[in-house]
Amino acid sequence: MKADRSKIEEILPHRDPFLFIDETTVEDDGTIHARRLWKGDEFFFAGHFPKYPVVPGVILVETMAQAGGIGAKLAGLAQDGLFFLATINNVKFRRQVSPGDRFDIKVTNLRTSARLIKQKGEGFVNGELAVEADWLCIAGEK
Repeated sequence: MKADRSKIEEILPHRDPFLFIDETTVEDDGTIHARRLWKGDEFFFAGHFPKYPVVPGVILVETMAQAGGIGAKLAGLAQDGLFFLATINNVKFRRQVSPGDRFDIKVTNLRTSARLIKQKGEGFVNGELAVEADWLCIAGEK
């Protein structure tokens, strides 16, 4: 199952400037792959940092969580409604992510139920691990 930007906007409630996924694919085994090209015109680069722009770590984790939400809905693991981050654990930043970098994401579902989804994500730039984390989301009503 594959989702381009228009399909992603049908699935997630996020919108620019806070929608960070360009494309998502869910493999038969449930593994979620997504990507984001950081163009450099994103709102946060003006202040983080003006002379040395770097994608903030919290944005990288949010990007992985968005990929996980899209993948869960594409795979039929999540019903309608919204997912809210409940916990974020084991976050490790391995390298900086800068304008022009393509951020490749891999998300694995660790545990799912009708109201909870626990996932683990890894984000890569040029095949090099940039960030990893796991998180728990709770399904809520709109």
